Amino acid sequence: MTYKGKKINKIYSSSEGYNLWANYYDKTLSFLDSLEGNALNMILKCVEGKKVLDLGCGTGRAIKHLYDFKAKEVYGVDVSEKMIEIAKKKFKSTEFVLADSEKLPFEDESFDVVTAMFLIVHLGDLRKTFDEVYRVLKKGGVFILSNINQRKPPKLKIYNDEVIIDSFYHIPKHVIEALEDSFFEIEIDEFVYEDGVWINQIIKAVKRA
Repeated sequence: MTYKGKKINKIYSSSEGYNLWANYYDKTLSFLDSLEGNALNMILKCVEGKKVLDLGCGTGRAIKHLYDFKAKEVYGVDVSEKMIEIAKKKFKSTEFVLADSEKLPFEDESFDVVTAMFLIVHLGDLRKTFDEVYRVLKKGGVFILSNINQRKPPKLKIYNDEVIIDSFYHIPKHVIEALEDSFFEIEIDEFVYEDGVWINQIIKAVKRA
């Protein structure tokens, strides 16, 4: 099968896959919210009055929460042009940038808070993104991220076929180690469980230096 001239019988990069699946993404929002439980809500209180960068913003699922918690100014970054197009229609006052998290087009110490929800599952090398987050955060700035327990990339339904987006499984302690290697200090490391099995790791890290 093809969709807009593209075959969908392979594993796609994040930009390719989410361009194909963009129009279907919002149907999963309530499911994605359920993977975060109340742990994220407690952490997001720190965004009030802050300038925030949301990495892997998609169609703006996390951006809505950031505004709900009274973030002053929000920027969104994603590698999918189609996802950003949808997000722009929903959040007129937000600036969106098509960019890779490993090379952010922002000056040093530009943000008070950086969020990355369901992003690192698509990163093979955590250190490159973590170093960039550290660079664009102000001193004392906060990095909030999640690590979903996903050992295999999901098969995303589109018409009568599937899109599979390249994914990487990260052991929780390795995520913490990578953050510490990038000079972050861990303040919160919480897990969301379902039937006794962790389904999501939610972390609050701080740039102290």
